[in-house]
Amino acid sequence: MNKEQTIRWPESSGEERRALWRSESGAPPPKRVLVADDRMNADTAFRLACEGTSLLWRGDFPNARQLLRAMARRVDRKPPKAGASPEQSFHLYRQAQSRRARILGMLLVPVEGAHVIPLRRAPDVRLACEQAYGQCHESYVVSLRELQGVLGAGEWRRKGVRVPALGESITPHYGVFSPVRGEYVDLVAEAPLPSQGTAFDIGTGTGVLAAVLARRGVRRVVATDFDARSLACARENIDRLGLTSTVDIQQADLFPAGRASLIVCNPPWLPGRARTPLEHAVYDPGSRMLRGFLDGLSVHLEPGGQGWLVISDLAERLGLRSRTELTELFAQAGLTVVGRLDARPLHPRAHDTADPLHSARKAEVTSLWRLTASPGAVG
Repeated sequence: MNKEQTIRWPESSGEERRALWRSESGAPPPKRVLVADDRMNADTAFRLACEGTSLLWRGDFPNARQLLRAMARRVDRKPPKAGASPEQSFHLYRQAQSRRARILGMLLVPVEGAHVIPLRRAPDVRLACEQAYGQCHESYVVSLRELQGVLGAGEWRRKGVRVPALGESITPHYGVFSPVRGEYVDLVAEAPLPSQGTAFDIGTGTGVLAAVLARRGVRRVVATDFDARSLACARENIDRLGLTSTVDIQQADLFPAGRASLIVCNPPWLPGRARTPLEHAVYDPGSRMLRGFLDGLSVHLEPGGQGWLVISDLAERLGLRSRTELTELFAQAGLTVVGRLDARPLHPRAHDTADPLHSARKAEVTSLWRLTASPGAVG
């Protein structure tokens, strides 16, 4: 959060108040703010939000949650339109999702120092907010929608996400993509290892793939990430799993120094701009991470080593990238495909017929591409 950003609003007495503005998505402070309470009905709240007026809640906290759900129902009455092509349908879907997030983000709640919500029947959010935001002794305002995401992440961190390939749980942090889609983890757990020497895990996130490789007997794993939250999350998980003697977590933009017999990367699967911290695990602007991994792979592979690219073909099914484009990236980077393992999606959205992207999600295949440096490639 930019601490210089503040939100201002007029009280009923005419006095102007201000507080810090917090938005993980980088949304600017709202320009029009109206104080609202339990007398505000959903139709009025929805109309004001659509017109660009934010509502700073002063009523009962459960009533704010109920109002947000009612506003969401009104947004969802207008589902995304179907496009003339899968690509157009996808862009219309993203536009609708952006509009939904903007409207629902208009309902705001005040938070006092030490992350205390000064509303009736408000939950204790101190631990979840401190885990997400760090310590804070100043008052701030945040959207209720973002706060609910913080609380949900706090629950995931408390309970953990069971990973069958590990036989244990991974605890994701706020803003770090959770390994809820088990097919990509299972592929890394099943693919034949080229060696049990050194492995790199590029863009480690929660550290789940580094942990899987260590449990498979790889003697040394260097796991990298550039995001501070991901690094803290991975270190916590690796420590809790008792793998610190095997897995070294390093901050790096893609590759660490040196070479490895195995280099694994599960980059964001869709080319596009991320709008929230979590979307950075899904959207890769200009396929930057994918291209960077492939272009640097042969330089960092030991002779006879393999690079494992774990990626979904959802981008291909949505018309955002073709299979030919992907294989051309392999060739341009001096890489040869020596094998591929495929897995079908297990997540519920693949079976949700109401999802505008249902046909693409249902047909989606996640693949682990086994790559080696082509003969004559610079390495």
